[in-house]
Amino acid sequence: MDQFIHFFTVVSVWELLLIMFSKMIEVAIATLRVILISKGYRTFGTILSLFEITLWVVMASNVLNGLSDAPIKGIVYGIGFAMGVYLGSYLENRIALGKVLIETIVSKENSDSMTAVLRDKGYAVTTVEARGRDSEKTVLKIFANRRGKDEIIKLIHDKDGTAMIIANDISTLHGGYISPRKRTFFK
Repeated sequence: MDQFIHFFTVVSVWELLLIMFSKMIEVAIATLRVILISKGYRTFGTILSLFEITLWVVMASNVLNGLSDAPIKGIVYGIGFAMGVYLGSYLENRIALGKVLIETIVSKENSDSMTAVLRDKGYAVTTVEARGRDSEKTVLKIFANRRGKDEIIKLIHDKDGTAMIIANDISTLHGGYISPRKRTFFK
């Protein structure tokens, strides 16, 4: 029983919290860095890497020194890692950098009114006539900033609850029209 108590009390709670939160922040930064670089934001990703590696060196050396005497440090370090992955992906989703292609398949009868609603909101819409299993359809293609994706999907769904909606991140887009929204990292 004394071994069990010693396992959890050999290191102060404050040191364990510092390890966990530092690791969480470091991994969140690493997650953002990878996503930003893959989306073409190399300069910002490079700046983040400086903070990431500095935190890693400091925290890894702290955890590795005395790990055999206090294995709880390693467990807390792992918990911080898992929390950091979640936090980094959450933050990236909130920042929502990049472009998206939203394609929706609607009935021919609803296509003109839906196209008008989307264009009135400032979105660029390209229409393509199509044939579904049982009827004539129209495919609407909307290129937009990823940040506005949920608003567009809601507009489509409100106008036609049966519309098929497909959204894909895009890495390359040349020419055409994209809604000129203000570019910011945070809303």
